[in-house]
Amino acid sequence: MPHDVFISYSSKDNQAADTICEILESNQIRCWIAPRDIMPSVPYAEALIDAITESKVFVLVLSANANESPQVIREVERAVNQHIPIIPLRIEDVLLSKQLSYYLGSVHWLDALTPPLEKHLQKLIQTVRSLLDLKSEGKAREAKAFPDAFQKKYRREKGTPSKERIMPEKKPELKKPGKPVLFYLVLAIFLHMAAIVCISALIAGGYLLLSRILRTEKTQAEIISTSIWKNSIAVLPFTDLSLQEEQEYFCDGITEEIIGRLSKLRELKVISRTSVWYYKDTYKDIKEIGRELNVETILEGSVLKEKDNIRVSAQLISSEDRYHLWSEMYDRKLESVFAIQDEISKDIAKALRIELGSREKDLLLKRYTEDFEAYNLYLKGRYFWNKRTEQGYQKSLEYFQKAIEKDPIYALAYTGIADYYNLLGYYDYIPPKEAFLKARAAANKALEIDDTLAEAHNSLAMVKENYDWDWEGAEREYKRAIELNPSYATAHQWYAGYLRAMGRHEESIAENKKAQELDPLSPSIGTALGTNFISARQYDQAIEELQKVFEMDPDYMVAHFFMGLAYTGKGMYKEAIAEAQKALDLSGGEDTLIKAFLGVLYSLSGKRDEAKNVLDELYELSKQKYVSSWAIALIYAALGQKDQAFEWLEKAYEERDHWLPSIKVLPLLDSLRSDPRFKALLKKMDLEE
Repeated sequence: MPHDVFISYSSKDNQAADTICEILESNQIRCWIAPRDIMPSVPYAEALIDAITESKVFVLVLSANANESPQVIREVERAVNQHIPIIPLRIEDVLLSKQLSYYLGSVHWLDALTPPLEKHLQKLIQTVRSLLDLKSEGKAREAKAFPDAFQKKYRREKGTPSKERIMPEKKPELKKPGKPVLFYLVLAIFLHMAAIVCISALIAGGYLLLSRILRTEKTQAEIISTSIWKNSIAVLPFTDLSLQEEQEYFCDGITEEIIGRLSKLRELKVISRTSVWYYKDTYKDIKEIGRELNVETILEGSVLKEKDNIRVSAQLISSEDRYHLWSEMYDRKLESVFAIQDEISKDIAKALRIELGSREKDLLLKRYTEDFEAYNLYLKGRYFWNKRTEQGYQKSLEYFQKAIEKDPIYALAYTGIADYYNLLGYYDYIPPKEAFLKARAAANKALEIDDTLAEAHNSLAMVKENYDWDWEGAEREYKRAIELNPSYATAHQWYAGYLRAMGRHEESIAENKKAQELDPLSPSIGTALGTNFISARQYDQAIEELQKVFEMDPDYMVAHFFMGLAYTGKGMYKEAIAEAQKALDLSGGEDTLIKAFLGVLYSLSGKRDEAKNVLDELYELSKQKYVSSWAIALIYAALGQKDQAFEWLEKAYEERDHWLPSIKVLPLLDSLRSDPRFKALLKKMDLEE
């Protein structure tokens, strides 16, 4: 007998499986289920093999029993090998066993754990029909309910949260950990069937690949905020299902584009890229991700490119109860990717009940280029820029420039160039005058094309702060960037750095915490918060914040550098030297500022000869590459050689060294503050109080 759906289950779950089968068939979806459909003359194993092969959809009744069933595992394995879309339906609050995780580690399960029943049954029918390409006119007729006898058999215990198991009228004996306790009332009263979003098997020979279910344990920093925002979302990195190699940049780009669009909505708090990228290529329960990122909703999906076609699947899930709020699949020609991004953005806003005025709608649907090739080149540029390596930066510049060749008015590509030069200047790869002048030109060009681009205002603000020393102009640009994009964590972080340099410590700490709310797993933002406390001479708080960064990333070089600075403030020079040496090792021994800091520490701890050796080394290095005059001035200040210190500070002034704006608050220069030359330098920089 022909059928559409194969139902796989443990024999101990036969009542649940039979009920699911009854519901599907009552809505004209043909099912195959053992032992009902095994013909007397056909061997059991042969019947199962044929039934799976002939199926269009594979439904797995997922429970503790199924987790340990060799028969179920064999059936799943065969379905995977046959490229049949798999829908795991979880009827117990269990995680996948190791065997099932091997095949289904990245397949999104559906929960039958929460109400309301009617809505989820309708969604179940619609989902299966969409997979079977069964389109019906008008509304689908109401799904039939479970048999009355089945509903009466179980009840929910009073006060039991919906996430927990459903217990029978007569409580069973307590069992040892690991023993299954079935609770079919979840099926009977609260069957939750959310939509399957990502079906890659039908095109690429893959199988359904969606949310993160399991992952190896990884300690994360604690979250600053304790309450969940009214409207909040984290867009997880979309999964790349393309058979072609080197398509990761395209998939990442779509994720970033959606993050960027949604972050422009004032009613919606959007978690930034750095934090969501912690969950790339990992499998973790949606509820756990929501807790760690402190958001109410999670968006996840996948991208499948095949020749000139593209399929983007997306689903919006409540992080509290894993309830599917919305899901959709978009099949288009590749050049229609912009239209797909428009649709996804609008659909999410609608699902979250966000009212879109004309301004918000324009921002949400704004396109910065209509040239697909230029867009593709820009995505490659951002992909390499985000690697944060010298080689990656160089590749990013090449792609940004190629994007502009294709579309000379592509404002985002100019912003990419501005970001490239800003970071090269900030990390002392090239002299400030070369870096920041080019960054300013690119940022101004972007704003000339589009003055509503938050990223361009932020890039220009960095130039005004670190090179022009135009304090009012810098603050104006930072505020404009935040106004245009309230969820732009980097703008909040950089603005906090500006406030720190101005000595406005309380404001700086508050602004940095806003950035951390939007990007809670960012080691860069966590380190910046520690830096704020250092400048405020609150060293214990700084150490506490930097320890949290090490929980996220034990080898984050910048955090070790500033931890050394915090220990220095407490007079703990031995610990400070250890942290500075760790930072230098992580830099590959190449970072000249860290070398200079070690020289400072040697001097402060009485090792003056070692400090002078560092000076000699920096002098030699300056013959080969750019070495900050600021770095050399720090060592002379620590050695107590004030004349030389001020001589090199003057050189730093002439070079427009980007560290010089920190002169007002940096503890390492406290020994010079009483000197009239220090006050004169502050006045010359318009930093005098």
